[in-house]
Amino acid sequence: MLIHLAHSPDADDAFMFYALAAQKISFRGFQFKHILSDIETLNKLAFEGKYEVTALSLHAFAYVMDKYTLLPNGASIGRGYGPIVVAREKIPLESLKDILVAVPGKFTTATLVLNLAIGKHPEIIMNFDEIMEAVASRKVEAGLLIHEGQLTHRERGLVKILDLGEWWEKETGLPLPLGVDAYRTDLGEKNGRLLAEIFEESIRYALAHEDEALDYALQFGRGIEQEKARQFVRMYVNERTLCFSEAEKKSIFTLLEEGHRKGFLPFKPDLNKLFAYS
Repeated sequence: MLIHLAHSPDADDAFMFYALAAQKISFRGFQFKHILSDIETLNKLAFEGKYEVTALSLHAFAYVMDKYTLLPNGASIGRGYGPIVVAREKIPLESLKDILVAVPGKFTTATLVLNLAIGKHPEIIMNFDEIMEAVASRKVEAGLLIHEGQLTHRERGLVKILDLGEWWEKETGLPLPLGVDAYRTDLGEKNGRLLAEIFEESIRYALAHEDEALDYALQFGRGIEQEKARQFVRMYVNERTLCFSEAEKKSIFTLLEEGHRKGFLPFKPDLNKLFAYS
């Protein structure tokens, strides 16, 4: 069976899928074609059910649960850290809701969590890799950074105003789920379980062969230097990535429930639908 595996070219995704891309593990009868695209594009394509397996934002997954089933591994989860809001100089947190903030996509989880943290606010949607420059060049007053910008913003003279992972942990005591992987439900549960096994093996291989997998991932690192890339990968590919714990399941449900309660998601999540077999 040919599986189109859609994921971002970011260092953490490339790292965890290295063993598949380099054919280091058994494919169990599947063939994989890797489709690389930015996360907001993948979010939008998931609405169409475009790919058999896709990475997507947890925020976007809430809208496509009729098409996709959540895989129990491959998720990007921060414990006390996550996407950050930056500016050129310190801004009082309470002022954020009154200034224009560049965000990396309508359906990214970062955008949802920022709304939960500060409420409705002026925003402009930009490609994630243009936001730091937009803030530095004064096109916008503040920007929401995902991916490596969490580590490299100081090099552009920017200061952190809010870390959404810190905020979420203080509010809930839970880790912050950001990106997830899902398979199209029409593949069936048996294939879903096999895919989960393959992905777990791929992640374990990368963790056991870090330098090898990191060298591969650096091809997609947008110029980030090796040790920064290693730091970023370790933030989001670790034991939490292998399989959801009860804390991670609770955090996923809680985030979507809060999104609904505060009016940012149109429906309340169904716990049984979220974790069909994981």
